[in-house]
Amino acid sequence: MDVALAALIVLWWALITYAVLGGADFGAGVWNLVAFGRSRQRQRELIHHALGPVWEANHVWLIFLIVGLFTIFPAAFAALSIALFLPLTFALIGIVLRGAAFIYRYYATDAEGTFASSWETVFSVASLLTPFTLGLSAAAVASGKLLPASGKPDATYMASWLSPFALVIGLMAIALCSTLAAVYLAVEASSAHDDELAGFYRNSALIVGAITAVLGALGLALSTVYAPLLWNGMLTRAWPVVIATMLIGLGTAAALFFRRYRIARVVIITEAAFLLSSWGLSQYPYILPPHYTIDGSSNEAYVIEVALICVLAGMVLLVPSLYYLFSVFKLPYPAPGIRREDKKPV
Repeated sequence: MDVALAALIVLWWALITYAVLGGADFGAGVWNLVAFGRSRQRQRELIHHALGPVWEANHVWLIFLIVGLFTIFPAAFAALSIALFLPLTFALIGIVLRGAAFIYRYYATDAEGTFASSWETVFSVASLLTPFTLGLSAAAVASGKLLPASGKPDATYMASWLSPFALVIGLMAIALCSTLAAVYLAVEASSAHDDELAGFYRNSALIVGAITAVLGALGLALSTVYAPLLWNGMLTRAWPVVIATMLIGLGTAAALFFRRYRIARVVIITEAAFLLSSWGLSQYPYILPPHYTIDGSSNEAYVIEVALICVLAGMVLLVPSLYYLFSVFKLPYPAPGIRREDKKPV
């Protein structure tokens, strides 16, 4: 296997990991926004507990993805940074505001007045903004029309990420993140023996999962016009993965229907991985179609080899550390013997 392709697969796995972990964090913000009814406070406390210890650690994968793309595919990274300057800036603003708002509103959860509600609003709006703009960016890249006809990146050229296809994929990104979060929260509530909240998030996951499927089908239909390169790549290479993604989606729905929440969590993660893999296969061999290929935009082979060695060494430290973090802090809510004030975000 070519060393550049091997490095791209590693980066794609980082993208998938960020989608299923960081994406669920954004989805939790969506559910925080729409929390209602007599269990509203319990819903938000469950979200606080689920996010508190791990929300910041999940962004490690985004940082890894950015640094890896810069190191291994510098030409494509430069073009993407310029062409997607505006949507990626909005995504960055959303990430920063969301993190700050989460901390501020956590400590103001029991406070009266506008302070807590203001940060609650910032947290939820930022949780919508970031996946939407990241979805726009992904759709713009996949369309093959991110760059003008000249092939020179232009930050003011916005046609590709404001097309109907991009807007639908942006909404689909929000729906997918919300589905992931709902499944994860159903697991959290079930572990805490809160059947009411588990049932609420189970039903929510089924509804939003169906919306995600509809938006995905609409995106495929629009790709025939707005992303023909993606559509042709799907027909020639990625159609088995697309079909598998649909079948796995049905498996997620079945697991939720029969209240097998932990199985549903595994299946929804697999579904997200297959969804992103179908995009990668459809776009192959391009990093930024149609001007930047894997081989044409990659760094020198020896640089990539050193980078992969560093990644391997880093994973030896990172993966056990993250496992330890999750195993220590991901306790059922409310954790036995732990007071609420002892579970502040780290």
